[in-house]
Amino acid sequence: MSSPEDPRNLANLYVYTLPGGWTVLAGKTDADNDRLSIKLARPRDWWFHVRGMPGSHVLLRVEDEEPPREILDAAAAVAAWHSKARTGGTVAVSGTLAQFVTKPRGAPRGTVNIRKERVFKVRPAIPAASEETP
Repeated sequence: MSSPEDPRNLANLYVYTLPGGWTVLAGKTDADNDRLSIKLARPRDWWFHVRGMPGSHVLLRVEDEEPPREILDAAAAVAAWHSKARTGGTVAVSGTLAQFVTKPRGAPRGTVNIRKERVFKVRPAIPAASEETP
């Protein structure tokens, strides 16, 4: 079995680097969102999705230390950017640890349930100095 960081597993995902070296992954399709949220996510990673409208599932990779608030906000802003809310002002984005994201049995691709939700109010943005990997 290949590791979650294997380049083949990152195909068809947007990959961003935040200040401090934090990695953010975003899905492009419903199938990518499923793969990202269910297969690639590790329990301590943070998961994000814009509230109440279509958008990409976004993961903030967490290694050893807990991410500071500004990193969580930046990852939430990526989720807002990759959504139908991109052109809006401030957007509400749901965030939780990936361990609290589950896929209901028989649910359509891209559909998940989340627990222990935290709401972030952010402006849609992608990291300025980041390389977006298509």
